[in-house]
Amino acid sequence: MPGAPNRPPESAPPPPPPVAVSPERRILRRLAPSRVALQLDQWKGAPSVELIDPFERAEAAYAAGELVAAEKALEQLSVRFAEPRWPTMPSPFKELRVAIPAPMPPQWDPDHAADPAEKDRRRLARLAVQQVALAKATAAFAVKRGWPADDLTAHATAAESALAANGADEAFWNEVDAIWTAVRERVPMPKRAAARVAPPTADAEA
Repeated sequence: MPGAPNRPPESAPPPPPPVAVSPERRILRRLAPSRVALQLDQWKGAPSVELIDPFERAEAAYAAGELVAAEKALEQLSVRFAEPRWPTMPSPFKELRVAIPAPMPPQWDPDHAADPAEKDRRRLARLAVQQVALAKATAAFAVKRGWPADDLTAHATAAESALAANGADEAFWNEVDAIWTAVRERVPMPKRAAARVAPPTADAEA
C-alpha cells in the first residue's frame, strides 16, 4: 500500500517467565497476611479459637519446617474465614478465604478457552495484584496500630512499581517477601478469646 510504513507492527513485549517459588515463600505469602487479618478490629481483640487454632498450627509447623502440615493448616484457616457465622473481613484480607465461585456455565469463565500455560500466567498475575493489595493494607494497618511501618510502606510502594514496570519478576517478589518476613518478626500473635465459664448450677450453689 502506498505510504504504508516499511516496518512490522509493534507488538507488546512477552510477559516475564514464571518465577520459581519455593514452598517456604509460597506459605509465607499466606501465613503473614493471615496474622494481620486476625488482628483486625472486627475481632474485638480476640478471634474465636476456631480461627486461632489452625493459624497457630500453621505457624508452629512453618517454624519447624513442616511445610506440608503448615499448608494444610492454612487451608483449614481459609475455610474457617469463609464461614458465614464470622464477620466478613474487609478487602483485601477477605481474599484469604477459600474461593467459593458462583455456579456458572464453563464458557462464562474468561479462562475457559485459554491453554494451561496462559491460565497459569493469568493466575499468577492475579496473585501478584492481590499480594500488592495485601501489602499496602498491611502497611496502613501497621501505621494505625503504631507498629514500625516505614519499611513496610517503602516495600509496598516498590513492589507496586516493580509490578507495573516489569510484571511479577524476582525483584517484585523480593519486595513482597520482605514485607511478610518483617510482619512475622514484629506483628504479635493474635490473642485468644477468653474461655467462657459456665454459670454455676443450682446444685453447685447448694
